[in-house]
Amino acid sequence: MNHIKLLFFATIRDRAGTKSLELDIPMDMTIKGLKEKLSKDYPNLKESMKSVLMTINREYAFDEAVVPANAEIGMFPPVSGG
Repeated sequence: MNHIKLLFFATIRDRAGTKSLELDIPMDMTIKGLKEKLSKDYPNLKESMKSVLMTINREYAFDEAVVPANAEIGMFPPVSGG
Protein backbone atom coordinates (compact mmCIF):
# COMPACT_ATOMS: atom_id res chain seq x y z
CA MET A 1 0.00 0.00 0.00
CA ASN A 2 0.95 3.59 -0.62
CA HIS A 3 0.44 6.09 2.23
CA ILE A 4 -0.48 9.57 0.94
CA LYS A 5 -1.59 12.88 2.38
CA LEU A 6 -4.44 14.85 0.80
CA LEU A 7 -4.64 18.61 1.27
CA PHE A 8 -7.97 20.30 0.58
CA PHE A 9 -8.29 23.97 -0.41
CA ALA A 10 -11.12 26.55 -0.64
CA THR A 11 -14.59 25.09 -1.40
CA ILE A 12 -13.22 21.54 -1.52
CA ARG A 13 -12.01 21.98 2.07
CA ASP A 14 -15.53 23.09 3.03
CA ARG A 15 -17.07 20.02 1.39
CA ALA A 16 -14.51 17.65 2.92
CA GLY A 17 -15.01 19.17 6.37
CA THR A 18 -11.26 19.01 7.03
CA LYS A 19 -8.06 20.58 5.72
CA SER A 20 -6.21 17.29 5.25
CA LEU A 21 -6.60 13.53 5.24
CA GLU A 22 -4.19 10.60 5.15
CA LEU A 23 -5.03 7.51 3.09
CA ASP A 24 -3.56 4.19 2.06
CA ILE A 25 -4.07 3.52 -1.64
CA PRO A 26 -2.79 0.83 -4.05
CA MET A 27 0.76 1.44 -5.34
CA ASP A 28 -0.31 1.79 -8.98
CA MET A 29 -3.30 4.12 -8.46
CA THR A 30 -3.62 7.02 -10.87
CA ILE A 31 -5.05 10.46 -10.21
CA LYS A 32 -8.20 9.34 -12.05
CA GLY A 33 -8.47 6.29 -9.77
CA LEU A 34 -7.97 8.49 -6.72
CA LYS A 35 -10.78 10.81 -7.86
CA GLU A 36 -13.06 7.80 -8.32
CA LYS A 37 -12.16 6.47 -4.86
CA LEU A 38 -12.81 9.84 -3.22
CA SER A 39 -16.14 10.21 -5.05
CA LYS A 40 -17.24 6.81 -3.76
CA ASP A 41 -15.86 7.01 -0.21
CA TYR A 42 -16.69 10.69 0.42
CA PRO A 43 -20.03 11.53 -1.30
CA ASN A 44 -19.73 15.24 -0.38
CA LEU A 45 -16.70 15.44 -2.71
CA LYS A 46 -18.28 13.68 -5.70
CA GLU A 47 -19.39 16.85 -7.49
CA SER A 48 -15.99 18.49 -6.91
CA MET A 49 -14.13 15.59 -8.53
CA LYS A 50 -15.53 16.55 -11.96
CA SER A 51 -13.50 19.77 -12.12
CA VAL A 52 -10.88 19.56 -9.36
CA LEU A 53 -7.29 20.62 -10.06
CA MET A 54 -4.82 18.21 -8.47
CA THR A 55 -1.15 18.46 -7.62
CA ILE A 56 1.38 15.79 -6.73
CA ASN A 57 4.12 17.14 -4.47
CA ARG A 58 3.18 20.70 -5.52
CA GLU A 59 3.23 20.11 -9.28
CA TYR A 60 0.04 19.94 -11.36
CA ALA A 61 -0.99 16.38 -12.23
CA PHE A 62 -3.31 14.94 -14.87
CA ASP A 63 -5.64 11.94 -14.65
CA GLU A 64 -3.14 9.46 -16.09
CA ALA A 65 -0.37 10.31 -13.58
CA VAL A 66 0.46 7.51 -11.13
CA VAL A 67 0.52 8.65 -7.50
CA PRO A 68 4.05 8.07 -6.14
CA ALA A 69 4.80 6.65 -2.70
CA ASN A 70 4.29 9.02 0.23
CA ALA A 71 2.95 11.76 -2.03
CA GLU A 72 1.32 14.97 -0.93
CA ILE A 73 -1.77 15.53 -3.07
CA GLY A 74 -3.28 19.02 -3.28
CA MET A 75 -6.89 19.44 -4.37
CA PHE A 76 -8.07 22.83 -5.64
CA PRO A 77 -11.36 24.03 -7.13
CA PRO A 78 -11.11 25.51 -10.62
CA VAL A 79 -9.89 29.10 -10.62
CA SER A 80 -11.46 31.83 -12.70
CA GLY A 81 -9.87 35.18 -13.35
CA GLY A 82 -10.80 38.40 -14.92
